[in-house]
Amino acid sequence: MGDDSEWMKLPIDQKCEHKLWKARLNGYEEALKLFQKIDDEKSPEWSKYLGLIKKFVTDSNAVAQLKGLEAALAYVENAHVAGKTTGEVASGVVNKVFNQPKARAKELGLDICLMYIEIEKGEAVQEELLKGLDNKNPKIIVACIETLRKALSEFGSKIISLKPIIKVLPKLFESREKAVRDEAKLLAVEIYRWIRDALRPPLQNINSVQLKELEEEWVKVSSVAPKQTRFLRSQQELKAKFEQQQAVGGDADGGGDDEEEAVPQVDAYELLEAVEILSKLPKDFYEKIEAKKWQERKEALEAVELLVKNPKLESGDYADLVKVLKKVVGKDTNVMLVALAAKCLAGLATGLRKKFGQYAGHVVPTILEKFKEKKPQVVQALQEAIDAIFLTTTLQNISEDVLAVMDNKNPTIKQQTSLFIARSFRHCTPSTLPKSLLKPFCAALLKHINDSAPEVRDAGFEALGTALKVAGEKAVNPFLADVDKLKLDRIKECAEKVELVYGKKTGGTAEKKEGKPITGKTPALSGAGGDKETKDAATKPGLLKKAPAVKSGGPPKKGKPAAAAGVGGAGAKGKKGPETKEIFESELSIEVCEEKAAAVLPASCIQQLDSGNWKERLACMEEFQKAVELMERSEMPCQALVRMLAKKPGWKETNFQVMQMKLHIVALIAQKGNFSKTSAQVVLDGLVDKVGDVKCGSNAKEAMTAIAEACQLPWTAEQVVAMAFSQKNPKNQSETLNWLSNAIKEFGFSGLNVKAFISNVKTALAATNPAVRTSAITLLGVMYLYMGPPLRMFFEDEKPALLSQIDAEFEKMQGQTAPTPTRGISRHSGGGGDDGEEEEQEDVGNDVVDLLPRTDIGDKITAELVSKIGDKNWKIRKEGLDEVTSIINDAKFIQPNIGELPAALKSRLNDSNKILVQQTLSILQQLATAMGPNIKQHVKNLGIPVITVLGDSKNNVRAAALATVNAWAEQTGMKEWLEGEDLAEELKKENPFLRQELLGWLAEKLPTLRSVPSDLLLCVPHLYSCLEDRNGDVRKKAQDALPFFMMHLGFEKMAKATSKLKPTSKDQVLAMLEKAKANMPAKPAPPAKASSRVVGGAAPAKFQPASALAEDSGSNTMESKPDPKKAKAGGTSSKAKGVQGKKVLSKPNLKEDDDKSGPIFIIVPNGKEQRMKDEKGLKVLKWNFTTPRDEYIEQLKTQMSSCVAKWLQDEMFHADFQHHNKALAVMIEHLESEKDGVISCLDLILKWLTLRFFDTNTSVLMKALEYLKLLFSLLSQEEYHLTENEASSFIPYLILKVGEPKDVIRKDVRAILNRMCLIYPASKMFTFIMEGTKSKNSKQRAECLEELGCLVESYGMNVCQPTPGKALKEMATHIGDRDNTVRNAALNTIVTVYNVHGDQVFKLIGNLSEKDMSMLEERIKRSAKRPSAAPVRQAEEKPQRTQNISANASMLRKGPAEDMSSKLNQNRNMGSHSETTHTVPREFQLDLDEIENDNGTVRCEMPALVQHKLDDIFEPVLIPEPKIRAVSPHFDDMHSNTASTINFVISQVASGDINTSIQALAQIDEVLRQEDKAEAMSGHIDQFLIATFMQLRLIYNTHMADEKLDKDEIVKLYSCIIGSMISLFQIESLAREASTGVLKDLMHGLITLMLDSRVEDIEEGEQVIRSVNLLVVKVLEKSDQTNILSALLVLLQDSLLATASSPKFSELVMKCLWRMVRLLPETINSINLDRILLDIHIFMKVFPKEKLKQCKSEFPIRTLKTLLHTLCKLKGPKILDHLTMIDNKNESELEAHLCRVMKHSMDQTGSKADKDTEKGASRTEEKASKAKVNDILAEIFKKIGSKENTKEGLAELYEYKKKYSDADIEPFLKNSSQFFQSYVERGLRLIETEREGKGRISASTGISPQMEGTCVPASTHTVSSSIGNTNGEEVGPSVYLERLKILRQRCGLDNAKQEDRPPLTSLLSKPALPTVASSTDMLHSKLSQLRESREQYQHLDLDSNQTHSSGIGTTLASPSSAAANIDDLKKRLERIKSSRK
Repeated sequence: MGDDSEWMKLPIDQKCEHKLWKARLNGYEEALKLFQKIDDEKSPEWSKYLGLIKKFVTDSNAVAQLKGLEAALAYVENAHVAGKTTGEVASGVVNKVFNQPKARAKELGLDICLMYIEIEKGEAVQEELLKGLDNKNPKIIVACIETLRKALSEFGSKIISLKPIIKVLPKLFESREKAVRDEAKLLAVEIYRWIRDALRPPLQNINSVQLKELEEEWVKVSSVAPKQTRFLRSQQELKAKFEQQQAVGGDADGGGDDEEEAVPQVDAYELLEAVEILSKLPKDFYEKIEAKKWQERKEALEAVELLVKNPKLESGDYADLVKVLKKVVGKDTNVMLVALAAKCLAGLATGLRKKFGQYAGHVVPTILEKFKEKKPQVVQALQEAIDAIFLTTTLQNISEDVLAVMDNKNPTIKQQTSLFIARSFRHCTPSTLPKSLLKPFCAALLKHINDSAPEVRDAGFEALGTALKVAGEKAVNPFLADVDKLKLDRIKECAEKVELVYGKKTGGTAEKKEGKPITGKTPALSGAGGDKETKDAATKPGLLKKAPAVKSGGPPKKGKPAAAAGVGGAGAKGKKGPETKEIFESELSIEVCEEKAAAVLPASCIQQLDSGNWKERLACMEEFQKAVELMERSEMPCQALVRMLAKKPGWKETNFQVMQMKLHIVALIAQKGNFSKTSAQVVLDGLVDKVGDVKCGSNAKEAMTAIAEACQLPWTAEQVVAMAFSQKNPKNQSETLNWLSNAIKEFGFSGLNVKAFISNVKTALAATNPAVRTSAITLLGVMYLYMGPPLRMFFEDEKPALLSQIDAEFEKMQGQTAPTPTRGISRHSGGGGDDGEEEEQEDVGNDVVDLLPRTDIGDKITAELVSKIGDKNWKIRKEGLDEVTSIINDAKFIQPNIGELPAALKSRLNDSNKILVQQTLSILQQLATAMGPNIKQHVKNLGIPVITVLGDSKNNVRAAALATVNAWAEQTGMKEWLEGEDLAEELKKENPFLRQELLGWLAEKLPTLRSVPSDLLLCVPHLYSCLEDRNGDVRKKAQDALPFFMMHLGFEKMAKATSKLKPTSKDQVLAMLEKAKANMPAKPAPPAKASSRVVGGAAPAKFQPASALAEDSGSNTMESKPDPKKAKAGGTSSKAKGVQGKKVLSKPNLKEDDDKSGPIFIIVPNGKEQRMKDEKGLKVLKWNFTTPRDEYIEQLKTQMSSCVAKWLQDEMFHADFQHHNKALAVMIEHLESEKDGVISCLDLILKWLTLRFFDTNTSVLMKALEYLKLLFSLLSQEEYHLTENEASSFIPYLILKVGEPKDVIRKDVRAILNRMCLIYPASKMFTFIMEGTKSKNSKQRAECLEELGCLVESYGMNVCQPTPGKALKEMATHIGDRDNTVRNAALNTIVTVYNVHGDQVFKLIGNLSEKDMSMLEERIKRSAKRPSAAPVRQAEEKPQRTQNISANASMLRKGPAEDMSSKLNQNRNMGSHSETTHTVPREFQLDLDEIENDNGTVRCEMPALVQHKLDDIFEPVLIPEPKIRAVSPHFDDMHSNTASTINFVISQVASGDINTSIQALAQIDEVLRQEDKAEAMSGHIDQFLIATFMQLRLIYNTHMADEKLDKDEIVKLYSCIIGSMISLFQIESLAREASTGVLKDLMHGLITLMLDSRVEDIEEGEQVIRSVNLLVVKVLEKSDQTNILSALLVLLQDSLLATASSPKFSELVMKCLWRMVRLLPETINSINLDRILLDIHIFMKVFPKEKLKQCKSEFPIRTLKTLLHTLCKLKGPKILDHLTMIDNKNESELEAHLCRVMKHSMDQTGSKADKDTEKGASRTEEKASKAKVNDILAEIFKKIGSKENTKEGLAELYEYKKKYSDADIEPFLKNSSQFFQSYVERGLRLIETEREGKGRISASTGISPQMEGTCVPASTHTVSSSIGNTNGEEVGPSVYLERLKILRQRCGLDNAKQEDRPPLTSLLSKPALPTVASSTDMLHSKLSQLRESREQYQHLDLDSNQTHSSGIGTTLASPSSAAANIDDLKKRLERIKSSRK
């Protein structure tokens, strides 16, 4: 055991190596736990075990080994470093685990191998397993085969390389062990699943029996392409997608069949025999390919095309073949052949794979530059070629070539290069796309995304997006630092889309595997030296054999060629050097040259240079050539060598062989050395001299070309031409020109000095020798290719005969495109020099015009000329214009600088003399041609004024203006014209001529454009006004232009723009847009073709899936991007990629044609989200129409095709309505069983139903409504919430049906609207219904108004959107409607609102006409008279609105959905009778309160109210449990953003289910308590408070009356409510957000709660009321002071008005007001006095002084006075400035009162005022005045004591007590006799009865404190305490019972014996007594306790001595007083009875 404990102490890793197996076992167990625990895959802990894992696996003890294997598996799965252990562990598994007898061990071993494969170590594992196949132990072999099979089946053939496995298969079949053979057979079947027939050839030679068995097995293999089911760590996205599809259960696989189908090809390639094709080329191939006739060239290419179709080619020397193909691609003028050659290259690349890599760099630039071709078939062929070539090499190898082309000027080239890069990146992995590569590519692409051409930008975004996807944000972001947010988002958006295309590249992905190894296996290619060497060598045929010489030039060029090293072989790479750093050499003397030459040339060579014998000279040249070939560039003294060659005999050499050699050496030196212009000048003269030589001419030309390459063509050409024309030999001249023609084609045209050539060409044209003339014309032809028509201008003055020849040559060239330059700088455009840029040749041919030498005519535009043009005399103006014409004519081509001319010409455009206008126009036309594209800068200042001239009334002027505009547009393109607002401004002018001409012009130009600036949208409003122009021609032109506008802007934007039109115009324009949409042309871009096909829409059924995909990818919207890849890529939304998608859909289709089993809704993951995205991004039409048009139906059909069963869809879109009914029946049937499907297609279902609403057939409509009812019930059960998108595309159309003439339908629609509120917020419904009230259909208006009323009734004012005020104003407008039902509906609705909201409604409605107002008031009065009748009527009308009564639904529909029956039950719960309950609880509550606090004014037959069926009440009522499902608090998944989450939680607060409400409150409380989170509540405060007081009402009315409910629950709910409110009101910033109305309701709720006697009876009720008190104080202190003051004033006004309100209630409101008054000195500055004074004004209006004085208590008037006094005291006279909000102040009682107070205070300097204010003085003042008070009281009691003055004394005491309700007179009474005390008491009571008159009823005594002192026996506080002191007579739960008790008490039939009740004073002195007279008393007693216990709330003033004067009470302690009480009560009863009579 000691042993044991020793190893127990060791660390885990040491235990694992321990010699004891038990220790190891324990170690492995602990290691396993550890490995499962470590979260961080990169934790250092892992590294400790690196060396141990093999031991884990190979443990000698079987038991320990098993545990070790488990631990090893966990390690491999979780550790970052596990990959390092692959080899040894896999080998261990093979040798030591696979031979174990235990199956579990083998299983774990297999799992470990698979896990290694998952962590990307497949190759190593496979290698070990293949080694295992050679093991002697058959067990091991079987296990290895099984592992391989399992790996293949799970990971697929892409990850498990099949070639080595297939190689060993035949050997396995020969094994003697049956187990091995059987396992091999299974493996062969598995391989066959993946590669199909490609497996047959390798297995042809196995035993025939076995083969036959195999064949039989193969036949059984399912034809479905297998799918990868387990994924590498790098394939997590694929995995996620796969799992998603699995979950959906469809057989759609994200990976896509496409990828998998490519797999057999790959493997087939591996297993194929290579074909040798070089020998099979036609004998005359190389001649034919150079033939003049294109047909012959075509034949040659077709022969190659046939050969390269072989999928696998034998490697060999393809250099020559590639070279000629490249030449065809680069130079052939026939585009068909270019495409053919590109196909051949693609075939070669595909057949040779990696072996083609050496030629790749050679071909890539040529192909990329050829992308300037626009023809789709050429572009496609080139794309395929370059994609195939890319797969044969690496990005690293071709990066320089690609980067070089990226700076090309031609946008098409830029676009295609970017797209190529994007496609290439897709084949990269983070490792093959390192930062070193990313950096230059990102830099180049960033230029592209800022390019002016949108297609270039788009391609750039795609490429960067792909890079981001492949390399990850971390790698790419550093290069995107300067990109603005919009562009960055666009890049990220592209990145997200990328993966879709991943699967599309069928061949590509398959070959990805092939592409990867290159980097590793062929360093020669990726290393700079080798790669460049092969490239450079291949460029020039002559250099092929001497490649090694270049080698040393390789390394320096790794990144970018260094200057000197760059000029290497044939200039294929390094032209960078000479451009950036041109080589200048000083001329060397002949001696120096000889010296330098001697150093590098053999002596014999130099001696024989001028030998007389030609043979010696020839030998010498051969040596010279050899020497040059072997020389290094840096060592080559070029100038010395060429001077040696020029030495006598030099260029006068007579022997042509020597001469040829000499010229060849010049070429070599130029190519191989750093050849300077100095050296060139030495030889050029001689070369030109020989160029005409029959034998040496071609060598001379070769040398000139080499020099041109070294010294740049522009300079060389200028020298050569000048030399040629300075000598007389016509042959030389013509050949020089011919060479130049060729050179221009090879080098491109950039940088050439056109002017110099032209003068020479003119000389040549005038030559007598026809050959020279012909050559000159040929040269002009070549130049024409680059320059286009402007070239002809130079030759307009030639003889007509010559001119016609030139024209003929130009004609020949027309339509041809300039060949891509193949030499010199053009290869690396933008490498450095200014000539590094390449022309946008064919694209914008005129750009070459930039090269024309332009004259600056700025100095000729003199001030004098300008003043001439502006002269008053038209003749002088004309002279000026003539001068301008001649200046331009002389200059031919001019620079854009034309001084003051633009302004001068502009003013002539509105010359009164039309002849001058026309002349100006012709000058402008001329100017455009002369200035070329540079005229762009004058478009705004000269071009737009020309457009104005289009409005001229003269026809010929308009024609001239149009011609001018066209001439300009030809030079500038349209972009300049369309940018900005200028065109819109022109269209705005209401000139019919201008409008029709301009629209005609736009209609002609727009269709030719690929894209337009967004500013075109600015023209649309004016285009619409043109559509309604008075002039018919304008209308016609506008209609013609409409489709072309739409083609660029898209229907959606155009339709949106109609929103600003008048309704009548809008409908007309929309109709025209519809029409135009049908005629809309496709954009002039390839993808548009695809789009138009889809838009055609009526694709046959089998194409539907395809069109769905296309539609989703946005290709059928007009803004589809010109990117053919995307159109192919297929739908984003269908998530099944490309072709795959098609298959998936077609499978169910086949089935369903026979039988209709299977789901009718197919769930497409994220389908709905994608559809919403598409609609948001305007990729599809927004569902918004007056009547559904075909394209909407088509679009819906297409969207449905992917997620609705085919047969059902056919029914749904059938022409016959009966089929629609059938479809609906099926949908109803499947509703329950396919909930998820329904929800996933809900948007489409609702859209389809909206289409049914437009059908005329009633049966369909009825059926649709039936389905909708069921659907919404289901959705509410599922607690689903409609999305905005679903709501907005459905509700408006449903509301249309509310106006249906048939009653049944209207009813149904209302029922549906009702149910919808459970799944869509009522406030949002409100907006839609409000829209419905604007309908022309009066029935619809009426129904909508009624629905609005119901919403308000159920959900309170909060549903009114945007604000209650606006909504009510809108409703009130319908009171004046001409239709009677609408008027009634409007009135009823507003009455409903009035019932909920009270008098404030009038304020909200604003001003109504007198007639309307009187109708409304009348209606309100009527409704008040019969409160119960209306609800019943309502109920009969709308039985479906039951849940409105349910207080549960009272707030928001989002609450839990209950079924209808339970709602009814809840209504019963409210303790009322179900027959009469069809109204809001509020209403019956009001009636009862009225009776309860009856003042004897309204009802006499009080018991009648309770007479319903009293027997029932006394029986216990059985209340069914409400079935309410609580909503889970985890609502985050339903609501994405915080706001909606908070909305949701708040909606739960008002829930009828207590637990739901408590949960919601707890969540809100939690938020409020965390400072950082509390802010989230901002903006939701009112909403929260409304929900809270709704809940308070619910508790008050429902829960408290519900006997079944545990009262603890209620207390819990109360404490939650109060707790969260206190949290809220502690945060001042939030508390201030509460608005007046809400505060009013809140205070109402809280005070009602404080007065709720039922709460006191609950065990912890006291605590609740105490907390409420605290909360009230918080509310008063923390809320916005203006709002709370205002709320209290309104509340007081309401409570005094309401006959039903208890006096106690108003008293507490006033107490709150007093407290506010006391706070005023601190808060006065934050209060909006104007508003408060307005409220007081309104109060005084409702309660004038007289009315207030009649009040039972004089508190209200004193409260008001106190408030006003305090305000006056604090503000002084300034108070009068705050009456601004009062309309007619002069009539206001308030102003008069304020003035009086002011005057008074001025007189008395405030001392009296202070005494008047009840609590105005602060505490300190109170203390100071205590002494005074005592003196006064002493005086008074003295008087009472003296006989004479006793009456006077009593009166004074009464007055005094009335004034100071809290004055303490007890000390004066204490010492006196009992008699004296009762005397005082009686005296005071007498005075009271005298003063107040006898009409007062006792109830009021409860309110005025001074009476509590005097008449306590009457203690009628019990008014509000219903069951406070019952003696057990409670029967049943009904509220009525409590009410009954209250009424009994009221009538003196109190349930408690009077004697039991302690006198008031004792109550106050001993607050803990159990029976308390009233809840308020209790409240105050509690508060005094609270005050003692909590000092921190010292300023709590609602305490006892404020409410009761606790003095005189001692008198009441005597028994006699008790008797007196009874007498008193009897008297009162008498009084009540008499008053009732």
